[in-house]
Amino acid sequence: MPVFSLDEALIFPHPVLREPDGLMAVGGDLSPQRLLLAYRWGIFPWYHSDQPVLWWWLAPRLMVRPQSVHISRSLHRILKQNRFRLTINQDFNGVIRHCSTIERKGQESTWIVPDMIRAYQALHDMGHAHSVEVYEDDTLAGGIYGIMLGRIFFGESMFSLKPNASKVAFVHLAQYLAERGFEWIDCQQDTPHMRSLGGELIDEEMFLSILRNNQQYIPF
Repeated sequence: MPVFSLDEALIFPHPVLREPDGLMAVGGDLSPQRLLLAYRWGIFPWYHSDQPVLWWWLAPRLMVRPQSVHISRSLHRILKQNRFRLTINQDFNGVIRHCSTIERKGQESTWIVPDMIRAYQALHDMGHAHSVEVYEDDTLAGGIYGIMLGRIFFGESMFSLKPNASKVAFVHLAQYLAERGFEWIDCQQDTPHMRSLGGELIDEEMFLSILRNNQQYIPF
């Protein structure tokens, strides 16, 4: 099956036309309009600095219901200690830049290249991209950022400079979303870390249904 080459037209192929590994298309740009169109279809960009923009659609998809996040006993103890101070949208740039530089097991370089940082900062300025910050002693210790569309929060990346800081950020985000009627958090990748927080695999048909039925706008 051919990989689609994008031009200036704001259009994507249907997800059923993806490659077996999830690759959907190559090229295009990271304009706010293209990114928002992509996320409405559950498509996301992921590439390295020596590559063109690559667009992906993965299924089965790991997702979490905000009201069903799993909090382990050890994480519950950490939350009760009130070691961390949490904020929302107070340092989006700091969160995304830490996510771009944090070392990750099995990865030699980051996909959060400078063009991606600029693109998501623009979405944040427009009110579509959001962050949760975790502070310890007034120092940024962890965080998470992503895109909000309708009743879905599309998680992009998280980081920890202190043990469990990203889990604390995720729990805080989930509680905030649940209180406001959000239905799902999209985790994109199937990882043990997200499974430990309550992630469940959603098959292709159900994922497309979730995308269709949860596009109504909810203020963040």
